[in-house]
Amino acid sequence: MSIVNTVCRLAARPIGMPKPSNFEIIDEPAGNPAEGEFLVRVEYLSVDPAMRTWMNAGRSYVPPVEIGEVMRAGGIGRVIDSRHPDFAAGDEVYGMFGVQRYAVSNGSGVTAVDTTVAPAPVHLGALGISGLTAYFGLLDVGRPRPGQTVVVSGAAGSVGSIAGQIARINGCRAIGIAGGEDKCRWLVDELGFDAAIDYQAGDLRAQLKAHAPNGIDVFFDNVGGTVLEAALSRLARGARVVICGAISQYNAAGELRGPANYMQLLVARASMTGFVVFDYADRYAEAVAQLANWLRSGELRSREQVVHGDVAEFPEVLLALFRGDSTGKLVLALDAR
Repeated sequence: MSIVNTVCRLAARPIGMPKPSNFEIIDEPAGNPAEGEFLVRVEYLSVDPAMRTWMNAGRSYVPPVEIGEVMRAGGIGRVIDSRHPDFAAGDEVYGMFGVQRYAVSNGSGVTAVDTTVAPAPVHLGALGISGLTAYFGLLDVGRPRPGQTVVVSGAAGSVGSIAGQIARINGCRAIGIAGGEDKCRWLVDELGFDAAIDYQAGDLRAQLKAHAPNGIDVFFDNVGGTVLEAALSRLARGARVVICGAISQYNAAGELRGPANYMQLLVARASMTGFVVFDYADRYAEAVAQLANWLRSGELRSREQVVHGDVAEFPEVLLALFRGDSTGKLVLALDAR
């Protein structure tokens, strides 16, 4: 009996905020695995800010999703049919399976998921790309030292919430920037940040001065724009600025806004470095082991906001991410049918 696959394909490149019309949801037959391939039933989809950049044409760290292609997404699923020697029916696996209910894979980039260590959504967050990004971005690029002040923008998101906790675990003063009192309260009361700044309350530079009177030693940036400018104005001598993302700019209809005060890097003898987590692939096992240890000890906490639905719900879930309606790691769980 043939299996019907529900697929989300990119129908048009967004201008500004994505719209449901930028996607096409269609039903089509699921592929049959050839020799050396296997079929996965996707159960959980990772919803990430980077998806917005993947929809744009032009040069980036990965090729853009082309019009008509399945929307790129990391996911966790179960192998239901295999002709691959390394994967058997019943295996739970992670891979870039795309926004669809079923995916055929040759095993490239696919890894086993151990749900006895943590539930599957955690493997998309703290033990997945989000946690890996925070780990390498902060420790390898930011190079914080005990006693230093680390400020994280987008701190209530999947990457920022982990980065700030890693800073705290490593003996740093961790300050998060987030939108709204509830998110700021969560950062301090549950995740152990030393302070949280609500950028919606206004005068971000004054708030940074109050909470980081001696300057910022490491700024882990997920936001860009005016938030990055405010942080640059408060750098300590020798500071490191880690460019992880710029969610405030992803839906800009015009030109992206860069920091007008970049010369503060010179004044502070500071550095600003961008990074891509995929460059650390040969060290993923090291990072996952350490992140898992911190989770087990309770030093690190994860939060997954799991939305249950079908592939057709993906465009609206993605929009919720950009509206700031989520906290922690946003995951779309595909309901069984």
